[in-house]
Amino acid sequence: MEKYKLDEVYGISREIPLNYVERENVDRKFMDNLNRNKHITIFGSSKQGKTCLRKHCLNTDEYVVVQCSNKWSLSDLNTNILKRAGYELEISSKTSVGGKAKIIASIKARFGLGETNVGSEMERNENSETTCKKLELDVDDVNDIIAALKEVGFNKKIVLEDFHYLKTETQRDFAIELKAFHENSELCFIIVGVWLDENKLIIFNGDLTGRIVSVNADLWSAIEMEQVIKNGAELLNIGFSDGRVAGKLTKQVSYNKWCN
Repeated sequence: MEKYKLDEVYGISREIPLNYVERENVDRKFMDNLNRNKHITIFGSSKQGKTCLRKHCLNTDEYVVVQCSNKWSLSDLNTNILKRAGYELEISSKTSVGGKAKIIASIKARFGLGETNVGSEMERNENSETTCKKLELDVDDVNDIIAALKEVGFNKKIVLEDFHYLKTETQRDFAIELKAFHENSELCFIIVGVWLDENKLIIFNGDLTGRIVSVNADLWSAIEMEQVIKNGAELLNIGFSDGRVAGKLTKQVSYNKWCN
């Protein structure tokens, strides 16, 4: 039998925990909504398995991850979405309607036998017979972001980790953009954040009703908690005394306690 250390089984891990347990009201709800063309929020308290849920249910080639920062504006967030999609960005000499400098977006992609550069002006790659144009974008304009992602056929899910780090104004502005992403593209976002209000983004933008699904990572049944403990015990080749009375754990054991 393979031997594991205590902190490899019970503890904060960068990978999916060895004693991971699928939850009916969490994993199942998340997976059931992945292909329904809706945005998904995964919310709840810290260290309840929000990131692990995404890693467990999705393959790494199905999504890109944008790690949010507390210093970002809406344009910073949109810029990072384009970068994760593969674009290389530079500042243009032209300005947007709002007075900000526009961004020139280019991307190197392989078509056929050769490489082509979406940032090259009307450049034809003889091997691939593909012609592309330079994209000049206003990163504050969701229509430009959608157009840029469509230009390269980007179709992965976009995960926004630690969305709660963003300024409230940025969160609210992006909630407005989410409706446009839903209406004018097939792109779906998975938004991960620490908060307790199931309808937080809908409060920011009521038009998201019916366009977004919330998954509460705080939902743990006593049976699921106990299974986490039992799975870990088997991996460590140890045992715990039975703590059940009338179908409930006798002690108030939270998942956090066993993971910290």
